[in-house]
Amino acid sequence: MLKHRYIDKICFVATLLMVVLIVVFMNAGSLGLRTYHGSPSYASRLFDMSYVHSIDITADESDWQGILENPHAKEYIPVKVVIDGEEIANVGLRVKGNNSLNQIYKYGSKRFSLKIEFDHFEKGQTYFGLDKLSLNTSFQDNAFMKDTITYEMMREMKVPAPLTSHAFVRVNERDWGLFVAIEEIEDAFIRRNYGMNRGELYKPKYLRLTDQNDDIALIYTGDELWRYDNIFRHAVFKVNDADKARLIKALKILSEGEDLESALDIEALLRYFTVQTFVVNLDSYLGKTGHNYFLYEKDGKISMLPWDYNLAFATYALGMTDPINDSTLFVNYPIDTPAPFEVMVRRPLFVQLMFNGEYVARYHDLYDDFLIKYMESGRFEEKVDSIRDMISPYVKRDPTKFCSHDDFLLAVDTLKSFCLLRAQSVRGQLDGTIPSTFKGQAQHPETLIDASSVWVPDLGDFEDMRRLVDGLLPEVD
Repeated sequence: MLKHRYIDKICFVATLLMVVLIVVFMNAGSLGLRTYHGSPSYASRLFDMSYVHSIDITADESDWQGILENPHAKEYIPVKVVIDGEEIANVGLRVKGNNSLNQIYKYGSKRFSLKIEFDHFEKGQTYFGLDKLSLNTSFQDNAFMKDTITYEMMREMKVPAPLTSHAFVRVNERDWGLFVAIEEIEDAFIRRNYGMNRGELYKPKYLRLTDQNDDIALIYTGDELWRYDNIFRHAVFKVNDADKARLIKALKILSEGEDLESALDIEALLRYFTVQTFVVNLDSYLGKTGHNYFLYEKDGKISMLPWDYNLAFATYALGMTDPINDSTLFVNYPIDTPAPFEVMVRRPLFVQLMFNGEYVARYHDLYDDFLIKYMESGRFEEKVDSIRDMISPYVKRDPTKFCSHDDFLLAVDTLKSFCLLRAQSVRGQLDGTIPSTFKGQAQHPETLIDASSVWVPDLGDFEDMRRLVDGLLPEVD
């Protein structure tokens, strides 16, 4: 039997400490503390894909009109946000986007993508652990699901990818529209996928597309830190010179093509590129722009994280051929050389992998597994159909959408057709009945899958914006 004259005091203090620890843990976010949850609460709340969520934004009307009239400023305004009945006050809200923002503004629409930063004005404030959220406008995505489907494909391949859902947004008690809610790749995302012992995260971004932008292409040009300003200028977390030197060393090893496993997370990259090449995202690292990815570095090894797919499935205008609807070309886009020669020679992170026969074999095995489990099993079609049925009433209700409800249904059918034909082509490329390079396909065009029945612009096109300007779309169906 335990005997001590201070036993009552000891038990009281121990109990008090336990209560304090429980309170601190439960309120870690509001106290500015960081905790690790492999399945944080926000994942099962806002990102439950089984229904359309509600997001009600209340802002000072002059503030709201101010960011709509001057969206390029991207200034945060304080707002109250109610997500499925849960209220969060003093949240930061701003317009987001680059090319899409410019086009939306050019054509006179105010349906901009939005960024919600829960801790912008209140340090440590989160939505059940989520620090930042994007509300994507579905510009050039009449199906409202390019991002959602692509990120699901990435997760199917065990690539860390943002969570998504659909949300109907109201601003100051007025319907604003159906948006795609996307988990931002920042603190919460990293903790969810990598835990507390994280690496470094960068979002390479060019100042001007016309610049050389070797750093965004991940081309090693020397050891000097300034040579990689487009990477380091956009570090998500605070980095020091040692962090920068570690990344540059990885790029140097990549350029030499030897001992790649010391500088690259080979398995993670092959899984990423499997989906990246399948969805024919021409506004990406494998496209002319070379951007729209996050670069993750841990212990000197680099990998890529997926981002921004509203222009995937061959709908990026700057990547199009002339004529624009060469759907047979895009459906059969070669998986081993997924870009023209002049682009490929400047994409070492993919090319060096393809120089290694062992890596190519693994890449093809991963593709085979992806096709069997997701595309050829019927799961893809079931997913698309279930999303279509779920969001259809909200598309009809949406007063700011870029397309009609009929356009939406057509886009969903087009997305399914494109992907199913794409899966047939990739299967042929893996089996050897269809060449997996541009050179081979040029020599044997008779082997290609005929996709002439697919009209790629039906997925979403600038013409939709012109129709809006001309008043050819009803405000509400």
